[in-house]
Amino acid sequence: MNPRSIPSAATFSRRDALKAAGIIGGAVAAQTSAQGQTPSSEVIRIGLIGAGGRGTGALQQTLSVPGSNVKLTAVADAFDDRIKGALKAVEPMKEKIDCPEDRQFKGLDGYQKVLEHCDLVILATPPGFRPFHFDAAIKAGKHVFMEKPVCVDAFGARLCLEAAKMADEKKLKVVVGLQRRYDDRYRQTVAKVREGLAGDIIGGQVYWNGGGIWYRGRKPEMTETEFQVHNWYHFDWLCGDHICEQHVHNIDVANWILDRLPESAYGVGGKQNRVPGQPSEIYDHHSVNFVYPGGVRIASQCRQFPGGDGRVNEEFQGTKGFVKIGEITDYSGKVLWKYEGKGGNPYQVEHDELHDAIRNDKPLNNAYYGTTSSFSAVLGRNATYTGKQWGYQQSLELENRTMPENLAWDSTPPVMPDKDGNYPPPMPATYKIPTINKESA
Repeated sequence: MNPRSIPSAATFSRRDALKAAGIIGGAVAAQTSAQGQTPSSEVIRIGLIGAGGRGTGALQQTLSVPGSNVKLTAVADAFDDRIKGALKAVEPMKEKIDCPEDRQFKGLDGYQKVLEHCDLVILATPPGFRPFHFDAAIKAGKHVFMEKPVCVDAFGARLCLEAAKMADEKKLKVVVGLQRRYDDRYRQTVAKVREGLAGDIIGGQVYWNGGGIWYRGRKPEMTETEFQVHNWYHFDWLCGDHICEQHVHNIDVANWILDRLPESAYGVGGKQNRVPGQPSEIYDHHSVNFVYPGGVRIASQCRQFPGGDGRVNEEFQGTKGFVKIGEITDYSGKVLWKYEGKGGNPYQVEHDELHDAIRNDKPLNNAYYGTTSSFSAVLGRNATYTGKQWGYQQSLELENRTMPENLAWDSTPPVMPDKDGNYPPPMPATYKIPTINKESA
């Protein structure tokens, strides 16, 4: 792909992104063409691109939408065993499976073939591939469910925002797997904040502090690129570091609660507790202060190592009270509101609402906030990797692209191991954000 084949960074200002996302004004972009509806009696052909654990889970959920006539018709993954695993997992739904071997595509280019055989595509490959797959899917006229994060660099963010606009023009429906947006407890909490029950939000804390992550050993026959794609969570160009891959959920909640995007970020991070013998490039902890319009500060923490107290939640302070998800109290401890509902599984609700939008041509496009929240996490990573304060717009304007063009198994990946087989982490004293034409401190 030509690095100049999408609009330049100047096309996407932070304010334009806010408007497109509905964060300013609250409106969904107008939809005017006639591509978006599938009558309730017609089959929706499902394609799966990325057949690992999350892709398989999303497939099971989309095949389980009540009353929706669906068929799995094509699958692609870089690795054949993943394809076989996904198909085995949905064997109990065999009446909804029509995916013969000639529609099972192995390799890095298999996604292009899946798009020839589906109406709705699930994008669940390693996140570094997401912008390119999303762009291809929208150009091919497909509805999309895509996992978070949707981008890991500025180039990918701009590509996703452009594809989001194209999706609106084609009346295509897009859901992003930031499932808290589909959780009734979160939705009602945000509604109460919007009503002013806690007053103006003036600060908050968001956390994803937990233990370590999976690791897949190197097989002797693997090339370096094949090993890194197989072990994608441990490489920045593929996962965006865990501040993007995992902590994006909590950062997205902050953006949602505040109804704003951060203006800047400053933070620290590092790698000190990754398991010996499991070489990994990414950090195991990040701590970032995000500054939002009006001077609101959000303190962000994420870690992936054992020991200490785990914490995965979001808390906010308003001028009238304290916000936890599902409860708002005043500062004397008096409960002002407590969630008493019983919402459905948000992982399933995502797909239920996506199918409903497709069937009934309802506006639905999560790609804007999916992109802006993913890029908020990238902003935090830029701050921790460089040890410097970075602005949102400043970061978005970088010609920063981490995914190699024309990637193949025999390509040289963006990072290579040292003589001991380790991948040195980004060092703030020397790290330069990779750009297409030059380096930027």
